[in-house]
Amino acid sequence: MRIVHKITTVAAVTATAAATVLALGGGVAFASPSAAAGGGAPSACRPANHTAKITPAPASSGHRHYRVTLTAAPGYAPCRLAGSPADVRFYHRGSLDPVAVGRYGSQHTAVTFGPGHPVHFDIQVPNAAPGARADEATFTLMAPGGEIPGKSSAHGALTVHAGTVVGPVQRGA
Repeated sequence: MRIVHKITTVAAVTATAAATVLALGGGVAFASPSAAAGGGAPSACRPANHTAKITPAPASSGHRHYRVTLTAAPGYAPCRLAGSPADVRFYHRGSLDPVAVGRYGSQHTAVTFGPGHPVHFDIQVPNAAPGARADEATFTLMAPGGEIPGKSSAHGALTVHAGTVVGPVQRGA
């Protein structure tokens, strides 16, 4: 009996408060991430909305290469990326490797990324011995107008060394 009385009282107070807000011309807006982005689905460029994987790529003269492929699941909105990722850091078993990373290539060419439109970028490492092993890279993606908030991460075995550079994002896996 007491529980029913409390529920009824809470419901009455809630209904009265809602009626007061509406009568005053105010309201409470509940925005979803997609609503904040202008409608539709959330952006595939947000770190939580894509996956990234590091795989070995064909070597070039004096360098090892690794390909970082980003893939978005169905249901996310396409977005535009440009240039090389920023603030790239490498980790091995959770420990940061202090290798400084540079950039190469055009930083202005924009590509579309989203479901069915994977993108990739290159990690180029000089063939200097011995190098440091890594199993994760974190990075900030770049849009044509600046950084995309948040850190993306990719997993896969690689070896890094001083002089490591990262290429611009390109179409395809």
